Amino acid sequence: MKEKIFINARIIDPSQNMDEKGSLILNEKGKVKAIGKNVKKTDASKDAEVIDLKDNILIPGLVDMKTFVGEPGYEYKENFRTLSQAALAGGVTSIVTMPNTKPIIDNVSMVDFIIRRGRDKAVVNLFPCASITKQCEGKLMTEFGLLSGRGIIGFSDVNKTIQNTELMSRIMDYASDIGVLIMQHAEDYELSKNACINDGEIATRLGLQGVSALAEKIIIERDLSLLSEYPCRYHINQISSKQSLDVIRKNKNNGKKFSVGVSINNLSLNENDIGEFKTFLKLSPPLRLEEDRLSLVQGIKDGLIDVIVSDHLPEDEESKRLPFAQAATGAIGVETLLPLSLEMYHNESLPLNKIIETLTINPAKILKIKKGTLAKGSDGDICIFDLDAPGKVVADKLKSKSKNTAIEGRNLQGKILMTYLNGELVYSN
Repeated sequence: MKEKIFINARIIDPSQNMDEKGSLILNEKGKVKAIGKNVKKTDASKDAEVIDLKDNILIPGLVDMKTFVGEPGYEYKENFRTLSQAALAGGVTSIVTMPNTKPIIDNVSMVDFIIRRGRDKAVVNLFPCASITKQCEGKLMTEFGLLSGRGIIGFSDVNKTIQNTELMSRIMDYASDIGVLIMQHAEDYELSKNACINDGEIATRLGLQGVSALAEKIIIERDLSLLSEYPCRYHINQISSKQSLDVIRKNKNNGKKFSVGVSINNLSLNENDIGEFKTFLKLSPPLRLEEDRLSLVQGIKDGLIDVIVSDHLPEDEESKRLPFAQAATGAIGVETLLPLSLEMYHNESLPLNKIIETLTINPAKILKIKKGTLAKGSDGDICIFDLDAPGKVVADKLKSKSKNTAIEGRNLQGKILMTYLNGELVYSN
């Protein structure tokens, strides 16, 4: 590999508090050799490839903490190849994959399989999760120590919550002893049973079973109370309501250490967007009130929410073209994660650096991986984008195998131009 120098770039790297016009050099091993406003062409080798970015923005490759890959068992929805293509087209170079495959990733043989298959077929950095409990049934703990030793980055039962408080206390106790990351989906089962939409006026008008924000708040309050006794690495996968944010604010102000994620869907849509039974907007947690959406955006601004995720969940058309109550839950989003996040910059809701921070260094810190940064010596995982280029979401043009986007036809501002992985160009638009 030849050395590369990127010139005339606006470099934004929150891990170094950097936002300046300058250059970046990648050495022949794909590592960052030099970065910043003081880097000159003469600092690169004479035969280095020169890439003029013409004042476009260069950031670390995005880290998406919640994606679903269909292998094994659901290859008809998504596979490592199509997920890689979609991720790289969105500037995402590192993805955390969920364990709800078929069979579920809850034992050493499945971990070895998923890592081997990912290494052979994926073109992105893969960080697999295993389930917290066997078969995600919320009854028996998986072997955290053994599985993390085989390459598991964290533990999640994905869209299921540990309902049993005694079991959750043992999980957090064990996790605190060995230092593994627990990623909880916060939703009380009894309060959310058979629900498919936010509880309120829209649910009543559509005649659908609703779930109150209380179902989310109760689990968060319980887990954060347990965290006082068992201070493990604890992450709330996604929150959706102002009520939850109030609990998080109180606990963070009291000095508790935990992290919080939010789906880009809950930041950019509300329950009114569901209209007349748009099943592609059937999500978990559900879309809530505009007041909740605005509170979540403010929560990022205030540092209460650490990470934005795509919650990429591919579903085939047959699973979505059903009555709302019977339709599958979820939407794809890894490819549109950055352009959709940039809406919050363009409408002046959030500073650009804050958005980049939630998509790069913050998730990398939570996961304890050496990604999300362009510091000297780090991997050359880079996303280059035009901040102002317009575009429109057309489902058939998206690279995911499934086309269940929640934002079909939406006009966006911000276009990924190039993605580099370990110094190699892997996507160009």
